[in-house]
Amino acid sequence: GARPAARVAGKASPPQGPASGPAAPQVLVDNDADPLHTIISVQAPNRPGLLTTLTATLHDMGLDVAKADVQTEDGTVHDRFFVRDRGGLKILGDEDVANTIAFLQMVLSADHTHAELQRSRPYSSAVLDKVTAEGRAQNKELLYKLLDTYITNDVVSIQSSIINHVEFTLARSRYKFDDTEAYHATAHSLRDRLIESWNDTQAFLREKDPKRVYYLSMEFLMGRSLQNAVMNLGVSEQYSQALKELGYDLEALEEQERDAALGNGGLGRLASCFLDSMATLNLPAWGYGIRYQYGMFRQMLIDGFQHEVPDYWLTFGNPWEIPRPNVAYPIKFYGHVSVKDVDGKQMFQWNAAEEVTAVAYDNPIPGFNTGNTINLRLWAAKPCKEFDLEAFNTGDYIKSILNKQRAETISSVLYPDDRTYEGKELRLKQQHFFVSASLQDIVRRYKETHNSFDAFPDKVALQLNDTHPTIGVPELMRILMDENALGWTKSWAICQKVFSFTNHTILPEALEKWPVSLVEKLLPRHMQIIYDINWRFLQDMKKVVGEDWDKLGRMSIIEETPGGKVVRMAYLALVASHSVNGVAAIHSDLIKETIFQEFHGIWPEKFQNKTNGVTQRRWLAFCNRGLSQLMTDTLGSDTWVTDLSVLKGLTAYAEDPEFRAKWREVKLQNKVQLAKKIEELTGVNVSLDSMFDVQVKRIHEYKRQLLNVLGIIHRYTEIKGMTAEERKEVVPRVCVIGGKAAPGYDMAKRIIKLISAVADHINGDPEVGDLLKLVFLPDYNVSLAEVIIPGSELSQHISTAGTEASGTSNMKFAMNGCLILGTMDGANIEIAEEIGEDNMFIFGLRTDEVEAARAAKETHVPDPRFTAVVNSIRDGAFGWPDYFVPICDTLTTGGDYYLHADDFASYLDAQQDADTMYRDQEEWTRRSILSTAGSGKFSSDRTIREYASEIWGVESVPLDQEPSQ
Repeated sequence: GARPAARVAGKASPPQGPASGPAAPQVLVDNDADPLHTIISVQAPNRPGLLTTLTATLHDMGLDVAKADVQTEDGTVHDRFFVRDRGGLKILGDEDVANTIAFLQMVLSADHTHAELQRSRPYSSAVLDKVTAEGRAQNKELLYKLLDTYITNDVVSIQSSIINHVEFTLARSRYKFDDTEAYHATAHSLRDRLIESWNDTQAFLREKDPKRVYYLSMEFLMGRSLQNAVMNLGVSEQYSQALKELGYDLEALEEQERDAALGNGGLGRLASCFLDSMATLNLPAWGYGIRYQYGMFRQMLIDGFQHEVPDYWLTFGNPWEIPRPNVAYPIKFYGHVSVKDVDGKQMFQWNAAEEVTAVAYDNPIPGFNTGNTINLRLWAAKPCKEFDLEAFNTGDYIKSILNKQRAETISSVLYPDDRTYEGKELRLKQQHFFVSASLQDIVRRYKETHNSFDAFPDKVALQLNDTHPTIGVPELMRILMDENALGWTKSWAICQKVFSFTNHTILPEALEKWPVSLVEKLLPRHMQIIYDINWRFLQDMKKVVGEDWDKLGRMSIIEETPGGKVVRMAYLALVASHSVNGVAAIHSDLIKETIFQEFHGIWPEKFQNKTNGVTQRRWLAFCNRGLSQLMTDTLGSDTWVTDLSVLKGLTAYAEDPEFRAKWREVKLQNKVQLAKKIEELTGVNVSLDSMFDVQVKRIHEYKRQLLNVLGIIHRYTEIKGMTAEERKEVVPRVCVIGGKAAPGYDMAKRIIKLISAVADHINGDPEVGDLLKLVFLPDYNVSLAEVIIPGSELSQHISTAGTEASGTSNMKFAMNGCLILGTMDGANIEIAEEIGEDNMFIFGLRTDEVEAARAAKETHVPDPRFTAVVNSIRDGAFGWPDYFVPICDTLTTGGDYYLHADDFASYLDAQQDADTMYRDQEEWTRRSILSTAGSGKFSSDRTIREYASEIWGVESVPLDQEPSQ
């Protein structure tokens, strides 16, 4: 019978080449040069995907390719394929040879429409050297051509990719897999596409060698990745259609993903927003953190009490991460320091008593509408020896197992409780673990392309996200001096050029301090270096301030306390960094006047402000699809997704009744989704006619969830005292509160119980009905926020003035057209400047009034309504009177440090103003539109541009620049 080539090609004659233009492709068949194979030689103009097209064609013709020799010269390929048919024979018949030549020429000459869908991957000569580090010769041309185009994103290709992962990654039957397995296969399919751009981005940056910024943070509150990936890669519609045809729903699969709970709250979420903006702005940037095994605890409410349950977010694997077992570094603890002489130079050597290994796990972070994909590298702690064979052979295998567990504990839990010495030790261990691994990685990457440290400050910027990574200062000094033989002067000069420090607090008690005894025990070499830094710093300061010992003591990195010496980590960060910034205008002013006043007097040039921002992609475009579509249709484009200032164009539409009606309809649909989520989580059915009033954030006394619940109790009492006619005028409210209390924070936990008790009482009162509901949503996280924020109408940000550094949830709510009720604190001040105080409900003392109010506490007479509410709690109106006594005491005899009583009357007035406004839905909607229109400043894209130009000195490096050939 006819050979496969004949069956495919028939007796087609070779096509004639065009009269002019490029020469027709040539195909030659040689049966003489090799005893076992037919050699097919192809000469044709090169194009992306040609090699894979030719090999696929040969396969379709029934030919197996045993070997391929590929070469390209002057844009023309000269490829040779050594082939046999499926029977192991050469192509011998004249007719088969002619048909093979004819068919290949047709393939080479054809105008393939699908080729237009294939994007060529950049080819960089720096990616592969002719000989690798192992001395192995590599055919880099072949290695490139095998994957010279990006994976296509048509529906069939996506379906094939998903099914391949079902069968070969998950080892499931492609005829039977559930939603969880479909999610994992879909995630792996997207990860393939992320890895393509990740590899190309890293190769491109290696070749260009720009200055890079490394963002060091103990927290990255990433949330879910599936929706973010499909949207940023621009393949949402294709994936939705592909899955629909397979019988699955993309939104349902998104619900299968567990939140990556690698953060506690605003600090970690900010870091994640920053990474998204860095990627979108094409910055050469990486994030570094810890791959917590359990992350932030899952919060459960049992009888109204918070219970912490481990968050086993990695139990079923994380399809987005890329394990890098080959990227591992030794991390040392304990031991002692010795001195040795090396070539006549005194060198210090840290003889550690304990060592663990930091292993890298990479998480690709795609930019929006760009080929740039940056990296979040997280470290997991492993034992330096996976198994102690000697211990096992001697019967001491328990010791071997315990050593393994001891090492892995370091990266087990986010923020271990540090009320005990052991907790403090573990927390400091975590901080050193991740900065040591990160700095070793950064130095290794730099040394691959540089033979001295002279250019290090020109190639590296290190951003400390709060004080947690500050132990990195002495660690970099140790690496430079002890491992690379640099002198102190040069090492310190490098440190002061590469480090910059972001402060996130105003509260002195929140500034991190470590006992000197603990640092000496755990990190003896680092304590030596810190002492040296402090001594040299104080010597310099004496030249400035003279022998003002009190001032020098106040500025010293080492603080003398009744409990012993402590290291003030914020001061260490400040002394070592070339830039120190706050995160809102008022915060940056306050730190210069309070906690860092002495330093600002010496180094005013170091201090900057960088008002926080959030990514409008996750927090508006992706989580509020209805509003996004309305704004895009109205503005005529979606450029606001990368330039939020474009939303200013909505201002004129606030006066358009037809547009306001559309805006209200979108809000109603979002309220429907939030109402469903409330019922799902709490069992409480809420009315859509109510104002949805929300306060969601970490539970803390200064954030004043307590003021909110006191106001709710007052509202409830008022409703109970009304006549039936008066109740008809009441604006119905659904009050939503959510957030976690730190496991060791007793007062915050009592506040959660109070909220729950008040909620049970109000929601169980049929006389009040839908006029007032209160719900506490458990386990508040990123995914829940993505439902809450679009459906909210009033959002409370009511911290005591001068206590909130910035806040970012206020920005997310304002962006989504939610009106803010708040104090003039943190970023509320700048939001008011942008959208106008008239579009907010402002109340309470100002920052400059707070201290006087505290000083006058003994003579202050609280509003009678405040006293009545506190007494009702104390008298057991909501049950649990003994449990709530400490709350009542802190508001009265305890001094009311956060000034609930002082702000209570003003708070109730603001709530009344909100009620009045809500009755006029046209005016409420107008202000809602203006809130969104005025939120352009609060994009993290703007914040990161400022960091890049004013602190880091890094520039955008788009991947689509032509690499060197």
